[in-house]
Amino acid sequence: MKWAGFIVLALALVMIFLATREEQVDRKPADDEELTYVYAFDVGQGDSTLIKTPDETILIDAGNNGKGDDVVRYLKELEIEELTALVATHPDADHIGGLDDVLSAFEVKSVYAPRVSHTTETFRDFLLAVKKEGVTIKPVRDGTVIPSESAELRFLAPIGEGTSDLNSWSAVLRLETGERSFLFMGDAPFRTESLLIDRGVELQADVLKVGHHGADTSTSLEFLASVAPERALISAGEGNAYDHPRASVLRLLKQAGVEIDRTDRSGTIRYATNGETLEWTAIPEMRPE
Repeated sequence: MKWAGFIVLALALVMIFLATREEQVDRKPADDEELTYVYAFDVGQGDSTLIKTPDETILIDAGNNGKGDDVVRYLKELEIEELTALVATHPDADHIGGLDDVLSAFEVKSVYAPRVSHTTETFRDFLLAVKKEGVTIKPVRDGTVIPSESAELRFLAPIGEGTSDLNSWSAVLRLETGERSFLFMGDAPFRTESLLIDRGVELQADVLKVGHHGADTSTSLEFLASVAPERALISAGEGNAYDHPRASVLRLLKQAGVEIDRTDRSGTIRYATNGETLEWTAIPEMRPE
């Protein structure tokens, strides 16, 4: 009964927080060059996200092997000519599989990744592509900052050493621009969420990039209450074998009054903000070939 009471109280607090915020979300896209954009690319069952500020272009992951060509095509359609930074959240193939194609197609000024290795051919391909590009991987840990003139881009995790579960090494990035913020969780599990809460770091975000494609190993009730998002972004493949996103996670988000955006339903999703308003639109034509 005590746990039931806690759950009801936590959900009530999230609902109250959301109800007291000024509603500034719109489906309409925006074209102002001074805006910050976040694109959640549709790469099937995987992750790939582009952050485009007035001064930087930052790519987080590039989907699985075979999806790199799609990411390159998306970037070219957006008239991206170079990447200020590239982030490999962790060595899982559905996150880094396409990064070698991106590195071959674009000039990349900086590469960020946690200090963890893997023995797969996919990970070796990533390392070889970075070496060929002539850049050095900058290690990611809590407190690492991506330099930016127009936004704050700070890594909150990994915190210390991860475990044998590669997901626990996931790079967690928080973007803040004006009064608006985004939190990108990679595949970070409950363990990382608990560590972030215990450290008392700023977790609130208007858009939460839900951890691990909506798996039930991420997005605890306590963590959701700490982030208190308006919208939840889930990157997953239509009809995937993992049943992502899980019904329990969707139910928790809905009970908290959070709007859910899914690449498996909408294709690529774009958010735009001037630091005050937050606009979003689906780009269904931007799908894998």
